[in-house]
Amino acid sequence: MTRALSHDDLLEGLPSRARIAELILSSHPPRDTYVGWQHYRTHCGLLVPAPTISPKQWSTIPESRQYDYDLYRELTNANLPLQDTPMHDKVGKLIRRRLSGNTRKKDDPTRAGIMVSGWGNYGKTASVCAAGAVFEDQWLELHNCLNPGSLLGTRDLHAPVVYVSTPVTATPKSLCASILGFFRAPIRKAATLPELVRQVADSLHDHGVKALILDDISRLRMHRADDQDVLDLMRAFMSLDVTLILTGVNISGIGLLREAKWNKKTRQWEMPPLESTRIHGLEVTQTEHRFELIEIDRFRYITPRQIQAFVDHLEGIERHLRLLNSKPGILTGGAMPEYLMRRTGGVVGLLGRLLEDGAHEAMESGKELIDENLLDEIVLRRDEPEQPPDEPVIPTDSSARGKKAQRAKRPRNTVFDDHGPAGATGS
Repeated sequence: MTRALSHDDLLEGLPSRARIAELILSSHPPRDTYVGWQHYRTHCGLLVPAPTISPKQWSTIPESRQYDYDLYRELTNANLPLQDTPMHDKVGKLIRRRLSGNTRKKDDPTRAGIMVSGWGNYGKTASVCAAGAVFEDQWLELHNCLNPGSLLGTRDLHAPVVYVSTPVTATPKSLCASILGFFRAPIRKAATLPELVRQVADSLHDHGVKALILDDISRLRMHRADDQDVLDLMRAFMSLDVTLILTGVNISGIGLLREAKWNKKTRQWEMPPLESTRIHGLEVTQTEHRFELIEIDRFRYITPRQIQAFVDHLEGIERHLRLLNSKPGILTGGAMPEYLMRRTGGVVGLLGRLLEDGAHEAMESGKELIDENLLDEIVLRRDEPEQPPDEPVIPTDSSARGKKAQRAKRPRNTVFDDHGPAGATGS
C-alpha cells in the first residue's frame, strides 16, 4: 500500500513566509555599479522554482501554507529563466571567441570589439550580460579571484567586466563619469576631459577590466558633434587592453557603421563609401573594421529546425510555470505554438511577457491553466510593427529625416534559412 504524502512532504523545499517576503521585497542594486553587477552575476538564475503539486494535494495543505505556496508560485511564474535559444547561443559564442583572443594578445595595441544589434525585446542585454557573467566567472577562477595586474600591497577591486548604460545625452565627459560611477570613484567637478580620460584609463587598468559593456549605444546620433566625439572616445578605449561590447537597437542604421545595408546574397553588412574618404581615405577603417557586428533575430517558424527551436523554448517555459491544472503540452501541443508565434511574432521578450501575464491571470481567475481563450483576453502592445523588418529601414539621405519610412513588403512565400538575416560577420 502506498503511503499518503504528509504536508511536509508536499511542501518540501517551500521557503518560510518570511523568506518568500524577503525574496519579493528585496531590492536589487543597479547593474551599472560594481555592487549591482556582482549581485547580478552571483544571483542570476538561482531562484529555485516552487514545488509542483496537484489541486488535490493543494487542498490538503493548511490554509496559511496555501497562501505561502501561491505567493511563491507567483514569484516563480514572474521570473522565467534565460534559456539557450539559437540567438542567445550565437551572441555567447561570439563574445567567448572575441574575449578569448583579446585576453591572450600581447603585442596588438588595439583590441577588436563587438556590436550586438537587434530590435526591441529581442534579448540583447540579457544575452550580452549572461555571456559577460560567464566570462567573469571563468576569469576569476583562472586567477584565483586575484587581479594578476595588481600592485603589491594594494586592495583594488577586481572587476573583469564593467557594465555601463550610455548616457541619454551623451558627451565624452558624461561617458567618463558613467564609467567611473561604476566604481563609485570620486570625480573632481573642475576636471578637464583629458583628466577624466586618464582617470578612466587608470581605473580600467587598476581594476583589471577586460570587457566593457556599453548598453543602449543607439542613443548616439551621428549628426551631433558630441555623439561623434563619444564614438571617438570609445575607439580610444580599445587601445587600453579592454574589449568593447556595444549593444543597441538598429546599430547598422543609426550611423555608427555609416548606415550599413544588409546584402542578402553575400549575407554581409555592406558599408557605402563616405564622401570624406575621397580626401583622406582613412575614415572607412575607423569603426567597422574595429568591430564585429551581430544581429539578434527573433524566432522563425518556417523550416523544421526553426519550428523545433521555438517549441523547445516553449517546453522550457512550460516546465518552469507553476499552475495547479497545468499539464504537459499546454504550450507545445496542438495549435498553441502557432498561436503564440502569431501573437508575439517570435520576439522573445513579448513571448515572455504574454506568458507571465497569462500565468498571473490563470491564478487570479482560478482557472489555473493557460489556453488560447485566456491569452486572448491579454492585450499585448508591441513596440515594433506587426512583422518586425528583416533588415533595417535606412534613409537614403538627410532629406528623408522626419518622413515616414516606407517598409518594403516581404513576399508571402519568401523562405529564409535557419538564421534569417542574423549572423556574426567580420568587417
